[in-house]
Amino acid sequence: MEVEVKLRLPGADAHRRVASLLSPHRLRTDRQENLFFDGAAGELSSRRAVLRLRVLQRRRPLRRLAQGQGPSSSTRQPRRGDEEELDPARGRECVADPGKMGSMGSRVLRRCREEFGVGEFVGLGGFGNVRDVYEWKGLTLEVDETKYEFGTCYEIECESSDPEAVKKVIEEFLKENGVEYKYSEASKFAIFRSGKLPE
Repeated sequence: MEVEVKLRLPGADAHRRVASLLSPHRLRTDRQENLFFDGAAGELSSRRAVLRLRVLQRRRPLRRLAQGQGPSSSTRQPRRGDEEELDPARGRECVADPGKMGSMGSRVLRRCREEFGVGEFVGLGGFGNVRDVYEWKGLTLEVDETKYEFGTCYEIECESSDPEAVKKVIEEFLKENGVEYKYSEASKFAIFRSGKLPE
């Protein structure tokens, strides 16, 4: 099973330092808008699930619906859920009127209705994220700058089937280059819902 290793950087200076060190290995930059939805009666959140619409801004926008479930914190986070691409026009309809989501023929939305009992969808808001992707030492590193209404967080993420080894490699890289870090104790969604940056 792939597990996501997440380390939090203390601020913009550390983020710039990491980006500069990794710049020869940069593959691309993704600009993401993440919008979240729940059932009107909290059917998803009450079962620690989340419905996200992610808009990826590359050459052309890609709208992707994802429903996920799993722990809200830890340095190593299992990735579980379901994901599908969504027609951009339908994505705009969902954002403008979440009530229309109930009648869409989406596999993810059908799962929300059937497994979680969602009758009516409501919007929760969201946040933006700038993700620089690097191929480094056989790893795909994602260095994020996540912008909430209440502040900005910086983080390094990497998916791996050997999370302990990956965590050690990333920690050694940061220590060798004098970059401070902490373990991520909350997901981006959990930070968004809390309304405050982690300490």
